Amino acid sequence: MRTLKNLLAAGAASIISSAALAADLPPPPPMYVPPPVEDFGGWYLRGDIGFSNQQVKKLDNALYYTPGTTVQHQGLGFDTAGIFGLGAGYRFNNWLRADITGEYRGNANLHGSDLVFFNGVQTGVDNYTGSKSEWLMLANVYADLGTWWCITPFVGVGIGTSRNTISGFTDTGLSNGGSSLATGATASKWNFAWAVHAGLAYNVNPNLTLELAYRYVDLGDAASGDLVTFNGGNALYNPMIFKGLTSHDLKLGMRWAIDPAPAYAPPMLPLMRKG
Repeated sequence: MRTLKNLLAAGAASIISSAALAADLPPPPPMYVPPPVEDFGGWYLRGDIGFSNQQVKKLDNALYYTPGTTVQHQGLGFDTAGIFGLGAGYRFNNWLRADITGEYRGNANLHGSDLVFFNGVQTGVDNYTGSKSEWLMLANVYADLGTWWCITPFVGVGIGTSRNTISGFTDTGLSNGGSSLATGATASKWNFAWAVHAGLAYNVNPNLTLELAYRYVDLGDAASGDLVTFNGGNALYNPMIFKGLTSHDLKLGMRWAIDPAPAYAPPMLPLMRKG
């Protein structure tokens, strides 16, 4: 019985001693709880370079409507040309952003010809040369589709306007009666334009994002100046009309965040006090 009383007394003394020691120790540091991830938005600047792959649906001219005359287009198109663009935009959250871009699309050389028929009989061929350039301005909206290993696929659409310029246009005609040459002065035309985007973005750091993107763009129509002969004569006003200009573009872009998302770090833990 005496042994049991001694054990109980020793246990009580141990509990009292542990409580007294705990009272002398500093309180434990607070547990760090990371802040919630913000659906962050902010302004950014962008720049793009790339190249175009352009097509024209058909050419049109007042002389095509001469009674009995028909025309068959052969290999109409443009060579590849460079693209240089700048813009500014706003990222609303992790999946939606929008920007306004302006770009210069360099001179693309024209190639192609028309076979000319009169009452079903071929009477000649017209060979065309010249070049085309544009100033393109678009308002774009993009959806970012999630990020894996710093890579974000995206899609987007854009609408705006394009100033299409035809320069150095020549029409060399060959027929049974000989040859002829007509030229058109440089001329520009404003059009409604629209685009569809798709690509991949790589997040280098909170400030810098690189893009590799494809874009299909409809540039509307274009027209040369009035076609005149080598001696300046012309019986009617007949500029060459370029109908249905489109392009498949490949671009490399850079986005620079003006106000990137803040980087959070856990607070420093207090130093343990030696007792």
